[in-house]
Amino acid sequence: MKKLLISALSILVICLGLLYSRDFIDSSNSEGKQTLTIFNWGEYIDPELIKKFEAETGISVVYETFDSNEALLTKVQSGSTPYDIIIPSDYMINKMRKLNLIKKLDHSKIEGLDNIDPQFLDKVFDPGNEYSIPYFWGTLGILYNKTKVPEDLKFEKWDDLWDSRLQNNILAIDGAREMLGLALQSEGRSVNEKNEVNLNLAEKKLELLHPNIKAINSDEKKMLMINNEAWVSVVFSGDASAIMEENKDMVYAIPKEGTNLWFDNMVIPNTVKNEDAAYKFINFMLRPENAAQNAKFIGYATPNKKAKELLPEDVTSDEQFYPDLDSLGKAEVYEALEPKLHQIYNDLFLKFKINTRK
Repeated sequence: MKKLLISALSILVICLGLLYSRDFIDSSNSEGKQTLTIFNWGEYIDPELIKKFEAETGISVVYETFDSNEALLTKVQSGSTPYDIIIPSDYMINKMRKLNLIKKLDHSKIEGLDNIDPQFLDKVFDPGNEYSIPYFWGTLGILYNKTKVPEDLKFEKWDDLWDSRLQNNILAIDGAREMLGLALQSEGRSVNEKNEVNLNLAEKKLELLHPNIKAINSDEKKMLMINNEAWVSVVFSGDASAIMEENKDMVYAIPKEGTNLWFDNMVIPNTVKNEDAAYKFINFMLRPENAAQNAKFIGYATPNKKAKELLPEDVTSDEQFYPDLDSLGKAEVYEALEPKLHQIYNDLFLKFKINTRK
């Protein structure tokens, strides 16, 4: 009986020990080091910066990627992984704030916020930057091979995508807001259209684009465009910059009817396990030399004015990638949609994708 009692007590002690150590294990790796779990877009940080952060802080980084704001939201809502840093876009930051999924920042722990150009602070999706810190910004546009497309096509308007001479040569972006948005803007409407009739008309117009579409993808478009396997692609500005570095025949155009102006920011989710490490990472990325290195590697525009000063002038003076925000009068930031409307966008885009495969 005594042996049984001792065994039961031993098991109880072990269980209590496991429970006690759970939080420690969550924020530490098997060697007992601290860890920082980051959830970011694919190919959206210079890997050397992660190594540098680990070397400077002794914190081990666990890095995961997502391919859309909606995928990010679903994963964070599930709570299956306790992320410490996430990098959502403007409208999603607003949505996650309303859903109580992200933490209000303690600005006393943030160093280097004054390095950010004021025009990228205090945006409508996060007044006072209470929840987010700028990471990258850019536009949505059209990348084309000037040696392949007809000479009269300069893609100054979205409607040029529907030109019959581009049959089987366009790479569409895999995003409901992006593709429906460009169809809406081509008709003089907003990317935040809420009228269901107008949304259905936009999807019908996209269906007319089917003959010209070679594929609907995201990351794969880089190699396809670099290798001249397609002539035209709907792309974000940073992807365009990276492709143009590899293929000098490429030109990036922003249609005059308007574009999506987007802002990606660093955010601390409520799932955070290592908040101290999260602030260290934010401060690390706010340092001008690190932000400049990241911008040079990724190709997207940095909101860090001191980092911008460290970049080559031929890069920062290129209005394709560092446009004057005041000159983008018709550029629109995506708004967070109500769930019902969000589902309508997704359903219409799915219909477009299914019909494209036929």
